[in-house]
Amino acid sequence: MSFHSYQFPGATLQLFAAAEDALAQIPPAFGLEATVAVNPYLGQTAESRLQAATRLARVAGARITAPSEVIAAWFEAGRVTEQDIVAAAVEAGLDPDQVQKALHAPSPAYRPDPTLADLAARETAHDWPALIADRVGLWAGGHFDKGQALWPAPGGSAFKAWRAFALRDLTPGLHGLRGFCAFVASLPTDPRAAFAELTGRLDLSAEAAPLYLHRLAMSLGGWAQYARGLGWADGLKGERNALGFEMLVIRLAWEVALLDCFADQLAAPWAQALTDHAAPLEPSLDLRIDLALQEAADRAEERTLADKLAASGGRTGAPTLDIQAIFCIDVRSEPFRRALESADPGVQTRGFAGFFGLPVAHRGLASDQREARAPVLLETALDSQVAVSGKADQSERITRRATRAWGRFKLAAVSSFAFVEAAGPLYLGKLFGSAIAQSASPHPEPVPALDLPSDARIALAGRVLRAMSLTSDFAPVVLIAGHGAHVTNAPHASALQCGACGGHAGDVNARLLAELLNDPVVRKGLSRNGIAIPPETRFLAGLHDTVSDALRLFDEGLGAVPQAHLARLQAALAKAGEIARTARAQALPRATSEADLPRRGKDWSELRPEWGLAGCRAFIVAPRARSLGRDLGGRAFLHDYHWRQDEGFATLELILTAPAVVTSWIALQYHGSATAPEVFGAGNKLLHNVVGGIGVFEGNCGDLRVGLPMQSLHDGEQLRHDPLRLSVVVAAPAEAISGVLERHPQLKTLFDNGWLSLQAMDDAGRICARYEQGAWIARDQPHAIRAA
Repeated sequence: MSFHSYQFPGATLQLFAAAEDALAQIPPAFGLEATVAVNPYLGQTAESRLQAATRLARVAGARITAPSEVIAAWFEAGRVTEQDIVAAAVEAGLDPDQVQKALHAPSPAYRPDPTLADLAARETAHDWPALIADRVGLWAGGHFDKGQALWPAPGGSAFKAWRAFALRDLTPGLHGLRGFCAFVASLPTDPRAAFAELTGRLDLSAEAAPLYLHRLAMSLGGWAQYARGLGWADGLKGERNALGFEMLVIRLAWEVALLDCFADQLAAPWAQALTDHAAPLEPSLDLRIDLALQEAADRAEERTLADKLAASGGRTGAPTLDIQAIFCIDVRSEPFRRALESADPGVQTRGFAGFFGLPVAHRGLASDQREARAPVLLETALDSQVAVSGKADQSERITRRATRAWGRFKLAAVSSFAFVEAAGPLYLGKLFGSAIAQSASPHPEPVPALDLPSDARIALAGRVLRAMSLTSDFAPVVLIAGHGAHVTNAPHASALQCGACGGHAGDVNARLLAELLNDPVVRKGLSRNGIAIPPETRFLAGLHDTVSDALRLFDEGLGAVPQAHLARLQAALAKAGEIARTARAQALPRATSEADLPRRGKDWSELRPEWGLAGCRAFIVAPRARSLGRDLGGRAFLHDYHWRQDEGFATLELILTAPAVVTSWIALQYHGSATAPEVFGAGNKLLHNVVGGIGVFEGNCGDLRVGLPMQSLHDGEQLRHDPLRLSVVVAAPAEAISGVLERHPQLKTLFDNGWLSLQAMDDAGRICARYEQGAWIARDQPHAIRAA
């Protein structure tokens, strides 16, 4: 977007720059069809946690730390010690006694700097922020609709569409905002000219603009984040859009309308607010104490993890390697992998990002939509589609169109009431079946296929196997297990799917890789390149349902596996599922036994079919032998890595710049939803209404709620996700890890600014050193052992 072409004065160009910077600090949000975890602090990662906490307190009233009551409970339970608190206080330059005293006091509440809507609410005793959220939400729900509405809203740019809506919106006037429609009519039609005029009428200075515009963008809640997500997607394609900027101009218009209407009451408070917005970011004592307590809890958890990894796991490896099973690094795979290893000593499990190195855009059966089955950080470079005839695809299209037409007929204004009166009783059986959780599990789609020439297929297979550290010692059977979650009546269902697959299940990627590695031409080419897969080795694809802990094998390739091997694999999977379900049932409300878990995914009234990735707190990059036999409680992402096989540490660089960042997004999304649910959480599932097919309202209208619902984090009595920093543990030389950080400054800032912690693991599986501000500190020594 070019502002200079309009010949704006220099002072206005400064405001445009402040707007761009404010919008860049808003995290993206993605639609319900692919709810990918997003770091809510993405715009603040270049700052320290203390500075970011200060900023977010002022622009949103949000906290980024666990409440003191939670840390006090951990202190009473012995998870956090007095030594942890003293050390964190001293490091923060605080009085340890003062910090310990705060541990037993109520958590302070943070009030954001006021907008004009906030000031008007105080001066007129009318809730203007709620009215603005209601009217913006009503318009935005129609404007961004993705097919849910029977009558789509008119198209056009966001500002143009809002202006047309607001010109006819009488509600603000009825609430006392006199002349609102006339005010909107007077605005320039170009959003850039409107921005210049509106900021001028607010007398907004360059000093006050950064925090004030950020505050306004945050007041748009999920709508600003959704607009940022659309801009993020365009950015991956090398394009830009002005959607976020236009949303900010819309919010500015409401501010000026209020100032015009209540000028006598707002002039003095607004002048003071401008001064407040221009004040520098200075952390309060309460904020500094909160951060010290959080640091103490984070360090305590790192110590607990180090002690657990150092303890003997009771098993050093499989006596004979008969089956290898490659799972997604997802924390929900860790308990199943542990169960599978205990069910059959001849099974070796491995961890790898669940898209299995295949960033595909997949077109499913009877669909023209391309699903990005890859991490949101990557652009899809491969195309796949189901291998069916055109006749079969057309037949399915006709069936689906008939289903959609029937659904629209039931909902249409003319026919809906007559339909309920005439046919409603016929649906009692279906309703009863849903109530007792009898909905059927989905059938797998037809086999997907990659359309690539032989040389490209060979090169792709080689890259994937090297990234997996799997270039030799292949077992007779190698299972590639994606994961997904079969749930019913869950708007946020995609949040339970594979994050590495763009919020979809991992079945497509697993099946594509198995087919690729079973291809004789590919195997021959791999052999020429130094990767010899034995002729008897067969790759199978499967899908781990994280709700039922059942792992289904896909049919393709089963016939080539000797019956004895296949029977052994199926028996081990069945036993592992039973073990994993039994352990997990103890943590789920109203689950009395392992038999209850499969039912939860079919129950349309179940608010917690599973816990998703709640509890995640570690990302371990190491050979499986380093964590084998340790019960990590379903809280660790496990990525196999053998640094001695990694020439030039290219694989290490790939892991730290992709999976490590994705896992940090997941952990920080859970963290933000737990510590500031009113800002970064999706609210109460019981009150959700889907809007536009893109998100949910908590109620009938208002703010688009993004992040995680309360029921995904809380069991009704206590948090089920402990808001703690993600520990990244890497089994590699510290110098190699530091080299990666130096080549990727944005990654380095995540560790330097305290958003993630980084530890090095030695060959014995012990955490031997911690990265701190460019140096490596021996775990049992207070000084650096290596310069980064």
